[in-house]
Amino acid sequence: MPFTTTEFPGLVVFEPRVFGDERGYFFESFNQKIFEEAGITRPFIQDNQARSTFGVLRGLHFQKGDSAQAKLVRVLEGKVLDVVVDLRVGSPTYGKSYGIELSAENKLQLYVPRGFAHGYVVLSETAEFFYKCDNFYSKADEGGLIYNDPALKIDWGINFTEALLSDKDKVLPTLAEHEDCFWI
Repeated sequence: MPFTTTEFPGLVVFEPRVFGDERGYFFESFNQKIFEEAGITRPFIQDNQARSTFGVLRGLHFQKGDSAQAKLVRVLEGKVLDVVVDLRVGSPTYGKSYGIELSAENKLQLYVPRGFAHGYVVLSETAEFFYKCDNFYSKADEGGLIYNDPALKIDWGINFTEALLSDKDKVLPTLAEHEDCFWI
């Protein structure tokens, strides 16, 4: 099975089977049947792609309520540290973070179920980041957590003086400051 479970219920790492030879390589980055066999059955309906330079930190973002999104994330070029935080009230990993290095070289993908905040930081000179979503983006339902919340204990792998953040991401609340009721 190409899926590796994590201690976070529903959060899995997908490692595609790569066929390589002197010409290069080939792999299926997504096969609905394989994902359904692993219990991932919601259809993906939106694809997003971003290009960023070293130190760009995007996140931690989430969609609330009926706009919540599950994501399948991967890197097409370069390397990132991908981080999620479990926001599912009642989950044994609620409020905990998980990080994994995703790169064009390792071809790993992370399936992030609904109910997680998500972000990443670029560790290479540039990175091309791609993800599939099972729900449409809704500006009215977006939320976020501050990247450096001490309670989350996230090691982003770079010095914060090198981090490049949007103005919005610099002022997000901590998990403790959130008044929203997350997911059950």
